[in-house]
Amino acid sequence: MLTRLSIRNIVLIEALELEFGSGLGVLTGETGAGKSILLDALGLVLGERADNALVRAGEDSASVVASFEFAVLPEALRAVLAAAEVAVDHGEPLIIRRQLRTDGGSRAFINDQPAGVALLRELSGSLVELHGQHDDRGLVNPRGHRLLLDRFAGADAGVEQAWRRWREAETALAEARAAVDQAAAEQDLLVAHLAELTALAPLKGEEAELAGTRSDMQKGERLSGDLADLQKLWAGSDSALANLRVAARKLDRIAAEHLLLAEALAALDRAVIEASEAEDKLARAGEALIHDPQVLDTVETRLFELRAAARKHGSTVDELPDRMLVMRATLDAIEGGETALAELERAARDAGLDYRARAEALSAARSEAAVRLDRAVAGELAPLKLDAARFRTQVLRLPEERWGAAGIDAVEFLISTNPGADFAPLTKIASGGELSRFILALKVALAEQGGAATVIFDEIDRGVGGAVASAIGERLARLAQGGQLLAVTHSPQVAARGGMHYMIAKTSEGTVTRTSVALLDAAGRQEEIARMLSGAEVTPEARAQADRLLEGV
Repeated sequence: MLTRLSIRNIVLIEALELEFGSGLGVLTGETGAGKSILLDALGLVLGERADNALVRAGEDSASVVASFEFAVLPEALRAVLAAAEVAVDHGEPLIIRRQLRTDGGSRAFINDQPAGVALLRELSGSLVELHGQHDDRGLVNPRGHRLLLDRFAGADAGVEQAWRRWREAETALAEARAAVDQAAAEQDLLVAHLAELTALAPLKGEEAELAGTRSDMQKGERLSGDLADLQKLWAGSDSALANLRVAARKLDRIAAEHLLLAEALAALDRAVIEASEAEDKLARAGEALIHDPQVLDTVETRLFELRAAARKHGSTVDELPDRMLVMRATLDAIEGGETALAELERAARDAGLDYRARAEALSAARSEAAVRLDRAVAGELAPLKLDAARFRTQVLRLPEERWGAAGIDAVEFLISTNPGADFAPLTKIASGGELSRFILALKVALAEQGGAATVIFDEIDRGVGGAVASAIGERLARLAQGGQLLAVTHSPQVAARGGMHYMIAKTSEGTVTRTSVALLDAAGRQEEIARMLSGAEVTPEARAQADRLLEGV
């Protein structure tokens, strides 16, 4: 609920600190004292448009700070704040600050964290519900009527969850159908492509192996002359290696005759071994660098075919085997698609039937609750001097294309203010006073069926008095039990019901005019209610009547 309101330099208000409590609080004062300024200031922290005309004359800026406290932060507020990444610790008040300048600029903060005005507007529906002469929010807005009726009915048929399951099943079915249809349209092409790749039989790593083989053969072609010369040097009986071996055999026969001959033989043997290894490596190099034109042409043809296939399918050569697997899986899906589709169709049909059954049950509960709500509101109209008026909760079946998570109905509160007149939406009422009293009757009938943390009625008693004003006061007090309700009023009968009474006054000192607000004590309340009863001159009779009103509540 709203616990504190701090205003600086708003129109006639220079500086104002107000504290509010639970129950019914009333705000009174003479016409023109500035009651509307308070509501304008509160509107700023609720996201209303910033008008630089609100800045007090002679000042550069103005500010409004509102503090809201909750035993447990409502889930709706928590969700909006979390989505906006605004942190509010458990047990911490929600403090909204709005600053505006004479140049038209404004800034907003939530618990000292910068916030957009759009976020303030989104929060406002859960913070303050304002009903006045030109109400266009709260109960007047048909977007909330269905939720209010469902709460009144106590209906929870699991429609939202059933709707979500149905949508998910329909989406899965549509996606599967699209996939199968697309695959079927490409089936012939897939078969042809798979046949080509199957005949080609690409292997992972094959491209690198073929490219290495081709590179070696191309090197062999370049080195063929040098290799041939080397082979001549190592071939035949007159080759260097053959001569080394002959020399080694001859030296072996005489090596025992002298130490140096033995050492020479050992060195010669090493030379023969090294030369033999060189001969072996040359032979192996010759084999590796073979450049048979036919073999090279075969390798290059294979590389060309593989790379052409990869370009055709928008992949690398190594990815071609996986592409083949995907093609086979797609073709298998086409062949088995009818079975899968049949299962998805059955799931979607069952989910749709479940949603319809739950939505029908919810619709029936709404229709039954609508009768009870109409009867409850009708019982509140006569005491509020709306004897000729009628109230109707309209529950209309929506066309199937408009069904949704909230069910199959559109719900709207309608009224008729005169006998024989057609029913029309609440927003079509011409009289602001009638509108406020209708809303009061509806609020009483709905009782604990949700709404904002703080409810404000602005001059709901305009144009009525006596028993009607007393009835309004009694109902406002009843609504305020267990919550917070603020009423701007001109009626002493309503003012007498307030648990907290604020008097708004305007004073002038020379050319300076100020609006002030005071929380009245018991004596102050008596004097203010007496003023409301008698006018400018407070008489003893008016004070006595004020006492009777205060004692009667």
